[in-house]
Amino acid sequence: MAPSDPTAPAAAGFTIDRLWRRGLDRYPSTGSRYWYLAVAVFVTIILYYELYVAGGVAPLVLEHFKMSFIYYVNILVLANLVGAFGSLAAGLADRWGRANLVAYGLLVTGVLALITPLAPNKFVFGLFAVIGGVVEGMCLVATPALVRDFSPQIGRASAMGFWTLGPVVGSLVVSFVANRTLPHLDNSWSSQFYIVGVVGLVAFVIALFGLRELKPGLRDQVMVSAGDRALIEARADSAERTVDLDRPWAQMLRLDILAPALGISIFLLIYYTAVGFFTVYLTSNFGFTTSKANGINTWYWAINAISLVVVGALSDRLRVRKPFMVAGTVLAVVMTFIFMTRTTHPDTSSTTLIVIIALLSLGLATAYAPWMAAFTETIERRNPALTATGLAIWGWILRIVVCLAFFVLPYVVSAVDKLVEAPAVLAQVKAAGANPPPALLAEVGKIKSAAADAPHQWQAWWWVCIVAEILFLGLMLPLVGRWSPKAAKADAEAHEREVARLTGAS
Repeated sequence: MAPSDPTAPAAAGFTIDRLWRRGLDRYPSTGSRYWYLAVAVFVTIILYYELYVAGGVAPLVLEHFKMSFIYYVNILVLANLVGAFGSLAAGLADRWGRANLVAYGLLVTGVLALITPLAPNKFVFGLFAVIGGVVEGMCLVATPALVRDFSPQIGRASAMGFWTLGPVVGSLVVSFVANRTLPHLDNSWSSQFYIVGVVGLVAFVIALFGLRELKPGLRDQVMVSAGDRALIEARADSAERTVDLDRPWAQMLRLDILAPALGISIFLLIYYTAVGFFTVYLTSNFGFTTSKANGINTWYWAINAISLVVVGALSDRLRVRKPFMVAGTVLAVVMTFIFMTRTTHPDTSSTTLIVIIALLSLGLATAYAPWMAAFTETIERRNPALTATGLAIWGWILRIVVCLAFFVLPYVVSAVDKLVEAPAVLAQVKAAGANPPPALLAEVGKIKSAAADAPHQWQAWWWVCIVAEILFLGLMLPLVGRWSPKAAKADAEAHEREVARLTGAS
């Protein structure tokens, strides 16, 4: 990246004012564009690492705070509820900018992670989680908006595949770090928060100095390919003057925005179940340790991360999105069903579970990266100047769906609440010796009953996820995009001829 490049992040003449005013007057060169995309993806990974760290040590947190499973789930419900409205607030990023929301959001989440282990009780722990939910809801809108700004439509699925590495690699890092460090740190849940807090503050510094964004006149236009750069810059001033920002919510509250947003939100129910409860599920249903469960989770997230990038590249190469969504959904439905059947077989080996969830993860990724590309392209068809507004609607719907799902889940899988208490109860039985009190024996009986009921209750929940995955197929249909690679290629070639004509005429 040349130092003379006016769009470079290390341009001369740095001032304190630049830490707030981050707008670029010109569309960045290829090297600079990749830099900004890389920073946006990196900070997204760290934001989700911070958000998901509690799920990786959930059994230990529940034990430490003497917290019931239902109480823990209610924390997640409230965090997602406030996060939904954080997403709506981030819709203002169309005018206020995206980069500052992300950079200073990292500062907030980094500090929250460091002070969470100091929480004196479960209420304060939950309060910190809820505040983090607000920030996550805002960044869920701001970061994909940044990625959209720096990625032409030809290449959008690859870029969105990398953006989706945020939540996926964030989850992978949670599982990997917990698996490798917990056995050496006395299984201390607080250690994971201290680690992620330090990492978060480092990411804040990187974003503070390295993250920029396009000024409104540039980002308010549709860029189909990198060859549109000169035309986009030439039209920047007129685009900023003529952009339609009246009644932004009314412009975006349309069927082709709402139906796909709802569809992907319910499609991802099993993903959010994995984030919040896979560790609890694997420890309570199959008897794995917290460390071993995180080792299994690592495979799920690793396959998902690789698949997102590969599928995104394939979607861009073929210039179609919907066929990938269909193929990914079919695979996800099949593997969710197989995963469900293992619930009543607690002797299932970790290797078998790894193979099942790896293929499930592949299916989810195959549908999701092309969906993200198609959704942002659908927003652009409505009004590219309101990209953040359209993404805010998606973020709000997603958070509300997850909030409702997490509220319902503990009533569907009610036995888990008793199972998470099992280690403490069994320890009391050992301490009581040969004559444990009747009340303690009664608790043991309840645990045994819960152990018998839980697998069937989990199966009911996996059925909910399967139905949601099937419904996604109908709800994604209003998205823009061709089904045929040949037709999509013809569209791209026609656009290139039109750009050449306009550029030559000017």
